[in-house]
Amino acid sequence: MIELDAANYYCNRQNIHSGCYLCKMLVNDDIQQRWWTLEAKLVERFGKKPDLETILFLIGIQEFGDIKEKFTKEQKQDLMHIAVCSLLASSGYYEIERIDEDGWPHFRQIKALPELSAIEQENFIKDHVLLYFENHEF
Repeated sequence: MIELDAANYYCNRQNIHSGCYLCKMLVNDDIQQRWWTLEAKLVERFGKKPDLETILFLIGIQEFGDIKEKFTKEQKQDLMHIAVCSLLASSGYYEIERIDEDGWPHFRQIKALPELSAIEQENFIKDHVLLYFENHEF
């Protein structure tokens, strides 16, 4: 974090917004390092390295709270949607609206998502996944 603080300090001293290339690279490096650490913990726990979709699926199951032996393809997609909405709720983008009669949560978007490139979107989600696992002391 010292490098990131130094980059932000430099950018602020030079009247450059904190979204400069150097700052973005340092933030991306920090996310990537923390992501590799999380992946290593998940490999240790499950025996193989999960991709982002698998991690979202696991978070969706955790948030849904009902572990079944099999989920349909549509249910798997719904679980990943639950994960994304739950993750972004922590930053005020979504809130839970209701739980239906089958126990599935439904979310309402309460503020617009930032316009990001594909790589920035992935890092945005990864950062929220990392926060989720930190908050759940994993």
